[in-house]
Amino acid sequence: MGEERIRFAEREYGDEEIFEILSEPVREWFKGKFGTFTPPQRYAVVEIHKGENVLISSPTGSGKTLSAFLSAINELILLGREGRLEDKIYVLYVSPLRALNNDIKRNLEVPLREIREVAKELGQELPEIRVGIRTSDTSSYEKSRMLKRPPHILITTPESLAIALNAPKFRERLRTVRYLIVDEVHALAENKRGTHLSLSIERLAGWSEEGFVRIGLSATIHPLEEVAKFVFGFDDNGEPRPGLIVDVSFAKQTEIRVESVVDDLIYTDAGTLSNALYRRLAELIRKHKTTLIFTNTRSGAERVAYNLKKRYPEFEGLVEAHHSSLSRDVRLDVEEKLKRGELRAVVTSTSLELGIDIGTIDLVVLIGSPKSVNRALQRIGRSGHRLHDVSRGIILALDRDDLVEVTVLAHNARNRRLDRVRIPRNPLDVLAQHLLGMALNRVWEVEEAYRVVKRAYPYRDLPFEDFMSVLRYLAGEYVGLEERKVYAKIWLEDGKFGRRGKMTRVIYYMNTGTIPDEAKIRVYTVDKQLIGTVEEEFAERLMPGDVFVLGGRTYEFLRSRGNRIYVVPREGAKPTIPAWFSEMLPLSFDLALDVQRFRGEIAGLLKNPRAERFLMKKYGIDLRAARAILAYFREQEKYSTIPDERTVLVEEVLGDKRNRYFFHTLIGRRANDALSRAFAYLVSERKGTNVGVAINDNGFALILPSDKRLTEEELLELFRIADLREVLKNALDNTELLKRRFRHVANRGLLILRRYVGRRKRLGRQQVMAVTLLKVLRENHPGFPLLREAYREITEDSMDVENAEFFLNLVGEGRVRIVVEHHELPSPFAFNLEAIGSSDVVLMEDRREMIKQLHRRIMAMISG
Repeated sequence: MGEERIRFAEREYGDEEIFEILSEPVREWFKGKFGTFTPPQRYAVVEIHKGENVLISSPTGSGKTLSAFLSAINELILLGREGRLEDKIYVLYVSPLRALNNDIKRNLEVPLREIREVAKELGQELPEIRVGIRTSDTSSYEKSRMLKRPPHILITTPESLAIALNAPKFRERLRTVRYLIVDEVHALAENKRGTHLSLSIERLAGWSEEGFVRIGLSATIHPLEEVAKFVFGFDDNGEPRPGLIVDVSFAKQTEIRVESVVDDLIYTDAGTLSNALYRRLAELIRKHKTTLIFTNTRSGAERVAYNLKKRYPEFEGLVEAHHSSLSRDVRLDVEEKLKRGELRAVVTSTSLELGIDIGTIDLVVLIGSPKSVNRALQRIGRSGHRLHDVSRGIILALDRDDLVEVTVLAHNARNRRLDRVRIPRNPLDVLAQHLLGMALNRVWEVEEAYRVVKRAYPYRDLPFEDFMSVLRYLAGEYVGLEERKVYAKIWLEDGKFGRRGKMTRVIYYMNTGTIPDEAKIRVYTVDKQLIGTVEEEFAERLMPGDVFVLGGRTYEFLRSRGNRIYVVPREGAKPTIPAWFSEMLPLSFDLALDVQRFRGEIAGLLKNPRAERFLMKKYGIDLRAARAILAYFREQEKYSTIPDERTVLVEEVLGDKRNRYFFHTLIGRRANDALSRAFAYLVSERKGTNVGVAINDNGFALILPSDKRLTEEELLELFRIADLREVLKNALDNTELLKRRFRHVANRGLLILRRYVGRRKRLGRQQVMAVTLLKVLRENHPGFPLLREAYREITEDSMDVENAEFFLNLVGEGRVRIVVEHHELPSPFAFNLEAIGSSDVVLMEDRREMIKQLHRRIMAMISG
């Protein structure tokens, strides 16, 4: 039933039909400025005018923002002409990026001014339509002006909307909203900012005088039906609210080429590879007016921009880097130069993926795999900014695994095989925040509040028990938390709840939001010498005994206390964790499955003399790339087995110092993370030893001391885990990952306050509290909602336990067979894992060198 309520828009309206609903000034202005409507406008404008909820998925530069605003502006102009335009908010626009808000304001004020001028020429006086912005940057003076004279169109962020819903006077102003526009839905749906917003929208809907039309705007995303339900929400019968999907994401042509910058990806040393890469980039930059270059890490963006300027003095001042670690002023400066067409190239990590208006880009270059088809299309879609321009993208592969992956990825992108979006389910920390927000406004019936929450997509299946456990926590009913300075924030009795305590409102304002404060973790030696800092994402990964490099020297991790970690110097010891680990993007599960199928397809082509031509034709790769792929697979086949969609290869490689087990489970890094932690935990329990783990998208390696071996039966036994989630939960105990993520969840769920009465609590202090509370809760209240949420967030959102379970089921049903082999050296497909797990590899250069040596030895064995 739910499906028919959400339909794909089939009717494309003609120009005249759309002009008919527009008032004269708007119509004349549009004709003069644009002449004709773009595809999203033809499908959406009239429907929005009729009051339909609409989700628009279309490429950048297709006029989707105007599709959303046109009906609303038209209605405001009609009211204005009749003298019925009141001082109230009619349109609410929410965007995840503060930086976008200024763009949008500018892009609205110009048309509104022009429409007034057209009206004047027609002899009509129109009142001014005001546009306002309310974010954390808005001054209190601005806010008080807004109260007295609200803007007709209000632009805000998810976080500021939640606060506005609890601002005693301003929330009255939100009751009149008639149009709600949510932009960049693809950047919100998959994370807790989106969950947070979905609850705010349902609270607003319950509070609103007449209800409002919901309009979602998104770049390439899939499946659109789910995303539409996310934007429109559910009614009290658990049915999705009706609405239309306007899918014009195919309106723009996309050209994607895959290149290998050198003939031989193995024997070319790092220096030659770099030279070839920069030479190719320079050629491309010279050939195009403006080129946007994406690297997958911030450090990569810095390096590429620096090298281009250093090697080619002609680019000085014409090539810049843009990423999230740069200050806001530097970023804005780069964006402005881009818009004015003063730069030949910008190198970025992920910060320019979203819709910041950056003028015309002729070419997008991706260095290495973007790891997801949607991300590739979003990045490449930044080129050819007008609808009839072709989006041109080139993906440069830097190693053989990368080459295989981007070949499949580009093929999927051309054929619009998109990855599925993953929307978090029932996050209890975000729920706690909103229930407190609701209690601050009035007294609620428990049942009524539960109904409001279930209208939001992420909570549509929320069990009543879980809902109650959050209320009980907020009401202080979990024994033993008071002495830990966790006080009740609401009262709960007779099926009703409301706020409690004078400070509760202040606490809520100061601690709302879902983005954790990013901590810089200080690294100290045991005798309290400060060595430097690491990112929190890096610290999360550390296990006692891990060795890592900082400032060119090696240290062993002992323990953490708050936001400090303690280490001992280990001169000459081999690192167990590479420095660039935390920044790598994970491969999506859907794409991983397609790479498995591709492996099977190539295995069947190896004897075919026309294989090169076939690959070039079907997958659109150059001859260099086709040769490299075939050579790679031939080596794997001669030495070992090619793992594909029906076969998982497990190889044992014994050594003097350590024994290595390579599991070729090509299921993406997030699912491999879940599987490898569970396997490592079981092995360490059974063998009574520490187990090292190396993971990537294509599989993982378990590293044991040389006196510990796993038999074939023990290896196969691992794949028969009965309850993966339970094993993972045990494996997470006492890990840095659990300690840090629990702090994030405790912050969001208001268990540990980030700020209290005008003071910020030091992050280190919060972290110490988190570890203490974690211990208390695990011992006394294992079912505590925020503890359960920490486990859920780690296993479902940062790992991919669901697909790991799916994969284990395939093995259990015999649809995937396991092949165990014993090798003297790792097989070619395991080279990258061997390099990650090997401690000689600190830099990418070492990694290439090591793979080259392995390759030489394997080739000698195969040809011998």
